[in-house]
Amino acid sequence: MTLEIGLLILRSLAGVLLLAFLITLFVMLWRDLRVVTQEVNSRTKRRGQLVVTKSENPAVKPGTVYPLLPLTSLGRAPTNTIRLNDAFTSSEHALVTLRSGQWWLEDRESSNGTLLNGEPIFQPLVIASGDLIGVGQVELRLELE
Repeated sequence: MTLEIGLLILRSLAGVLLLAFLITLFVMLWRDLRVVTQEVNSRTKRRGQLVVTKSENPAVKPGTVYPLLPLTSLGRAPTNTIRLNDAFTSSEHALVTLRSGQWWLEDRESSNGTLLNGEPIFQPLVIASGDLIGVGQVELRLELE
């Protein structure tokens, strides 16, 4: 075997290895993109809604529907998922979260407290479809899909 044939074989082998590396890299990136896309879709997927049933504040009208996400914050601050422009609502009033397939309601140490079916809550509680959540002067009904 001559030197030229040996170099040709080495170049061909290097080309094949480079091509295999690029294909492997592409497949890994494609899988990562699919996983991230599925995660984003599951986080933004509507899983239910909160419907305003009563409100003494004209800024929050009864019948208003808010989508429920796996982590939904309620309060007056613009950083909340559901912004309730009510003087009796704290800036970070309550939190509705999905944990292990169950929905939980948690008061975020609000000044006026959070009500669940008319009763004040002092610790995170499991909530179900049809429950009424009182935040300030606003009452919301949980509707799950």
